[in-house]
Amino acid sequence: MIDIKVKTPEDIGEIIRRVRRNQGIRQDDLAAYIDSSHVFMRDAERGKPSVQLGRVLRALDELGVKVTLQVPDAVMEPRSKRSGAK
Repeated sequence: MIDIKVKTPEDIGEIIRRVRRNQGIRQDDLAAYIDSSHVFMRDAERGKPSVQLGRVLRALDELGVKVTLQVPDAVMEPRSKRSGAK
């Protein structure tokens, strides 16, 4: 596995398209696997910003693509530590 920095919906679409093609999966078959339409898959692969995030995540999961987010450490600390309380 490699890490790829994603900044745009087009970046995600390109990843979906490349992985799907590499696995020999047709666009309409992937759509069926995630209970969606070929139109949705086409839009997702083109990087249309208004596609549903949940469906995109299901497509990535179906393809075996792991999604992780790097967030600032302070965001994940308990509230008491962030506010400076002891």
